[in-house]
Amino acid sequence: MGSLSEYLESSLRLTVNRRKSAVDRPWLRGYLSYSLTRHKQSKLTLAKTSLTRMMQRVREILKRGRGRNIQRVIKGLRPVLRGWANYFNLVDVKRPLEALDQWIRRRLRGLIWRQWKRRATRRRKLRGLGLDAYRAWKSAGNGRGPWWNAGASHMNQALPRKWFYDQGLISILDTVRWLKRSA
Repeated sequence: MGSLSEYLESSLRLTVNRRKSAVDRPWLRGYLSYSLTRHKQSKLTLAKTSLTRMMQRVREILKRGRGRNIQRVIKGLRPVLRGWANYFNLVDVKRPLEALDQWIRRRLRGLIWRQWKRRATRRRKLRGLGLDAYRAWKSAGNGRGPWWNAGASHMNQALPRKWFYDQGLISILDTVRWLKRSA
C-alpha cells in the first residue's frame, strides 16, 4: 500500500485517501456496495455491508408496522425493495437475493403473528387461511415466540409466498431477473 500510494501521489499527482484505500483480495473488498466472488471465474455479488444495511432498513420499516394493516406495511416496504433491486440489478449471484427475500417474508410472518396476539385469534386466523382445526389449535397454543413461528411449517402453509405477492410484496430476485431480461 505504501509504495502504491507513493507512486500515485508523486508520479500521477493524485491524492490517496488512506482511510478508504486498501490493498486486499477482491472478494474481501467492496466497491459501490458490490463485491466479487472467490471463484476462478469470479461473479459480481453484494457486499456484506450493503446487505446488512438493507436488513436494518427493513427492520426499521417493519417496526413501525405493528399496529398497521399488513397491506400498508408492504406498501411502505415496496419502494425500498424496488429501488434496492434496481441498484443491484447487475448482481450475478442469486443466493443472497433469494435469502433476503426469504428473510423479509419471515419477518412479515412474525409481524402478523405478533398482531394476532391471542391464542383464539391465532387459531381463528390460521383456520381462515386453510389449516385444519387440530393443526391450527396446536400451532396457536405452542408457546413459542414470533420468530420461531414465522419460520414454522404452519405459518409457511397458511401464508405462502404467493399470499405475500397477492398482497403487493415484490421479490428482489424476480425484479433483478426481470431487469436483466429487459436490458
